[in-house]
Order: sequence, then C-alpha cells, then structure tokens
Amino acid sequence: MSKIAWNPGTLLAPVPPALVTCGSMQAPNVLTVAWTGIVNSDPAMTYISVRPCRHSYPLIKQSGQFAVNLTTAALVKAADFCGVRSGKTVDKFKECGLTPIPASNISAPILKECPLALECVVKESFLLGSHEMFLAEIVAVDVEEDLIDENGKLHLSAAGLLAYAHGEYFELGKRMGSFGYSVRKKKKFTSHKKK
Repeated sequence: MSKIAWNPGTLLAPVPPALVTCGSMQAPNVLTVAWTGIVNSDPAMTYISVRPCRHSYPLIKQSGQFAVNLTTAALVKAADFCGVRSGKTVDKFKECGLTPIPASNISAPILKECPLALECVVKESFLLGSHEMFLAEIVAVDVEEDLIDENGKLHLSAAGLLAYAHGEYFELGKRMGSFGYSVRKKKKFTSHKKK
C-alpha cells in the first residue's frame, strides 16, 4: 500500500470529544476538548489543551482545576455546541440541557448527564503555540452507578461513548477484544465422565 506524505497535522484519531467543566458551582462553564488523553498511570494523570482565547482558559488557569466528562452518543449535539459556542455569550448548560453538579474533590462541577468524570488538579502547564496544555493529576473518578455490576466491575462499554475523528462524530461500536487478549492463554476444557 503506497502512502502520500502530507504536512504535519492533528490527524491522530479517534479522540474523545470530552465535555470539560471548569469554574465553580456558582459560575460554571463547559467546553468541548478533543485534545486530551492519559499521560501516566501512577499517579493517574491526564491533560487538556485549550486555546488562551477561550472563555474557559482563565477559569482553568486561575483555579487550577477542571473535570473531564466523557460524552455519549446521546450528547453528540451538546458536545458539538459546546465546542463552537462561547460561555461568554451563551449559557451552554441551558442551551444543551446539561446539569452541573458538585464534584467530590474539586471546586469545578461535573456533569450529571455524563457517565464518567475525571476530577483534575493542574500540576503544570505549557504554552505550546496555539494551545496551552494543562497537565493534571486525576484526584477522583465519578462513575454512573448503573455501569457498575454487583461485583464492582465497570462496564463503560454499555455507556454508548462518543468518538471524534477528522471533523466527524462516531458512536463506539463492536467490541474487538480486551486488553491482553492476544497473549492470553486459552483455557483448557476437561470432560468429567462418570465412571
């Protein structure tokens, strides 16, 4: 298969179109961020990259806190709207039917409608050019009770999560495997015949 070399671009995909909440319960804001991911396991750390011209930028810069709320297919319109409208001029919570609720460990709210939220505290930030990257420790994870079974296992695959790839939104679909399945030993089945 031949390839054509393009100029550098932001074509890593898919990425989560996360609804990031910031501010406070008294003055909350929400914006959509696709530039996010996990950067470390222990301690659990993530990042978001935000343009300094965004309304949320000074809220995150001053408080040093935010929450990454995972979006579902049911929230695709909200995810798009919150990425193209500014909290300076629009009440995005009202327009999108989103409900800010108190987080357990940070002053920024989380979203009631999202199945999972990562509560984050900024450790460092880096102005990289068009965006500033906020490197943050995940200090708590808030999970929708319905996604946890009686054994305490999380079934996030049942949430209908949303993905973003090259300007388009997709609902995650068919399960193809699980972590480590390619090297997992197959179980041997033995028959128990009666003598």
